[in-house]
Amino acid sequence: MPVLFIILIIAAIVIFGFGIFVAALKFLIIVGIILFIIGVIGWILRSVRNRT
Repeated sequence: MPVLFIILIIAAIVIFGFGIFVAALKFLIIVGIILFIIGVIGWILRSVRNRT
């Protein structure tokens, strides 16, 4: 399960990077941010559930 979140975060960073360098594909910035947020939320939920 944590591998999925790591992949999501890496994919979000890559998509975010492409979005910055390619002006014609500005929507990639939004997609990258959304994937990053999903990955971080999943990571936090997993760590909270393992502590309890």
